[in-house]
Amino acid sequence: MFVDQTKIYVKGGDGGNGMVAFRKEKYIPKGGPAGGDGGKGANVVFEVNEGLRTLMDFRYQRHFKAPRGEHGMSKNQHGAGAKDMIVKVPPGTVVIDADTKEVIADLVENGQQAIIARGGRGGRGNSRFATPANPAPELSENGEPGQEREVILELKLLADVGLVGFPSVGKSTLLSVVSSAKPKIAEYHFTTIVPNLGMVETEDGRSFVMADLPGLIEGASEGVGLGHQFLRHIERTRVIVHVIDMSAMEGRDPFEDYQTINRELSEYNLRLTERPQIIVANKMDMPEAEENLKKFKEQLDEEYPIFPISAVTRKGLRELLYAVADKIEETPEFPLEHEDEEETTGVHRVLYKHEAEPEAFKITREPNGTFVVSGEKTDKLFKMTDFSREESVRRFARQLRGLGVDEALRERGAKDGDIVKLMEFEFEFIE
Repeated sequence: MFVDQTKIYVKGGDGGNGMVAFRKEKYIPKGGPAGGDGGKGANVVFEVNEGLRTLMDFRYQRHFKAPRGEHGMSKNQHGAGAKDMIVKVPPGTVVIDADTKEVIADLVENGQQAIIARGGRGGRGNSRFATPANPAPELSENGEPGQEREVILELKLLADVGLVGFPSVGKSTLLSVVSSAKPKIAEYHFTTIVPNLGMVETEDGRSFVMADLPGLIEGASEGVGLGHQFLRHIERTRVIVHVIDMSAMEGRDPFEDYQTINRELSEYNLRLTERPQIIVANKMDMPEAEENLKKFKEQLDEEYPIFPISAVTRKGLRELLYAVADKIEETPEFPLEHEDEEETTGVHRVLYKHEAEPEAFKITREPNGTFVVSGEKTDKLFKMTDFSREESVRRFARQLRGLGVDEALRERGAKDGDIVKLMEFEFEFIE
């Protein structure tokens, strides 16, 4: 089973809680606070493992939750930080944030790592809150919650050469005779329903990876046939080998086929038109193929090299493979994202983007009149507060006031005694 796109949930580990403790040791007068800090939560780290070929493992495990840090201890002992959670992915995996659609990481080299969800910092123990005014605070923090997000994993195959063309033009046959790959070959459309990879070696010792991609048809860029599902694999290829059935056995015009596929490539991603193309006129052992090739050359405007071959009789393959190897050597790798002129000019630019700060909180009202306070900052403060201690609750109230929650509630019409809800906590509004 070939899986090349999946959606998963990742969560960094929460930080350990800080501790409230006091020193009560012999010979140490006025021992004072001695609560240690919590340890840092673990990150969720994706690491490339070249032994993997698909995202199959993520079919069965879709939730990845990293361990939390240890809690702080007495005698000012800090809790240990948790060990990062390493998740293995195949080379060619692109990690995309499901909400913002931003590319978080593009993992291509064996051993390459990227932090996908960060762990939270440990909460501070009470020794951190000691001041001359309050030398013995009964106050500590819970650990910061770890980052959580849903991400989409897309596998874009790491092939130097991509074979494209209509179904049944002979792509799989070509791959099977030039490499040791064993793709399924049969006389019906869409025999290939997953991409096949093969390592090709030329007679002069050069080698490259060739991918046989499932057949494209008109409308592939909009998801017709299997096109949309596998067009993404062409994005990484350096050279596109366009296989055309010159025998026109199925009643299609070879030149129209050629134009249709190119149109689908450009509509899927305009940058694919920058890739060098090599045209392979296949099935030249069939009658009428010579005549069709002559007509095709007359209609072709672009200066693309055309290689007449017969994958079945292996005629013309040597020249084709040499030409492909030459083209790969002179073609640079194409980055997935369009980068600033840095790549081409070598000039490093720093781009400052103005991003609006997320709202600290928002206030809504339930049908029963309860005010609901929600927001990233207020939720985080709530989770990091130890509500079993009076001093921590008072600090939480001060923090909310500092954020402007009290003022905003007054503006919304909150009066003495009104119920205010924050996550699972309800309290009365007091003027």
